[in-house]
Amino acid sequence: MKIDEQSVYIDGIDKILLKHLMQDARTPILSLAKATGISGAAVHQRLKKLEKAEVISGSQIILNPKILGYKTLAFVGIYLDKAMRNPEAVVKLEQIDEIIECHYTTGNWSLLVKLRCRDNEHLMDVLNTKIQSIEGVSRTETFISLQQQLTRQIQL
Repeated sequence: MKIDEQSVYIDGIDKILLKHLMQDARTPILSLAKATGISGAAVHQRLKKLEKAEVISGSQIILNPKILGYKTLAFVGIYLDKAMRNPEAVVKLEQIDEIIECHYTTGNWSLLVKLRCRDNEHLMDVLNTKIQSIEGVSRTETFISLQQQLTRQIQL
């Protein structure tokens, strides 16, 4: 791995490590060592360097929302009456548990949020009582996802 002022350049061994960890973040160090042909200690050092360079920003367990009863996935474009309301609106949106992502966007909307709800009725309640009641929200535009067909990280 080589670091310059704005970029990190990873070598072939780093790519192998990252690809294995992207498939399963719980891959044992010894399995990574075997896949790369370097020692477990060397794998550990490389992973620490990748974390320090912020190439790796953590690992996580991914829950299956449908199994947990959250069957509706929606995207909501939020129009704010003034762009300067963005910071205070985001603070309020952070308090809504159903919102799992929030993006400041170009185009018609001020914000685009992704949320998970139990069903369409729950979604309507979140829209009416939580999102649209935030001061500065002038209106929303909602898109319900019928099926997620692709999810992935960037390719190395």
